[in-house]
Amino acid sequence: MSTHSSGTALVVPPHDAEVVPLAGAGAFRLLADGTAADGGFGVNRLSLETGADGARPHYHARSSEMFYVLGGTASFVLGERLVTVDTGGLVVVPPGLPHAFGAAPAATADLLVVAAPGSDRFDYFRRLGRISRGEETFADLLPEQERYDVHFVDDTLWRSVRAR
Repeated sequence: MSTHSSGTALVVPPHDAEVVPLAGAGAFRLLADGTAADGGFGVNRLSLETGADGARPHYHARSSEMFYVLGGTASFVLGERLVTVDTGGLVVVPPGLPHAFGAAPAATADLLVVAAPGSDRFDYFRRLGRISRGEETFADLLPEQERYDVHFVDDTLWRSVRAR
């Protein structure tokens, strides 16, 4: 039995990925925006400098999110749990679970991040880049939470961990 698809495969050569620089040495590499043409997956690669935050506490109402640690060490708050994940580790966050992440305090982190189903979030990552570089404020992003399916929450655990 053979299987086939009437769709078109998505191929993103390394030089075609849009790079969104963050303050310091970090960057997003935008790979797939989550549209039907992208197979419904939102995919980016996030490189974080030593101890840098990746995302403040939030949840996704519609998407699961997967983090594969390509290099370094990442810290995650998953609900009320704090976990540290080294190179080769995987974290899968179901819809509705508040989470936050960043490079561990004394480490860099290189993450492959996949959201499924994806949504049109490339503009979200571009805005995060501008926010990190001081070109836009976080408050400017708050009215767009539903559009990007990124719902920010207060998380004293994350703040206390990152303040160390």
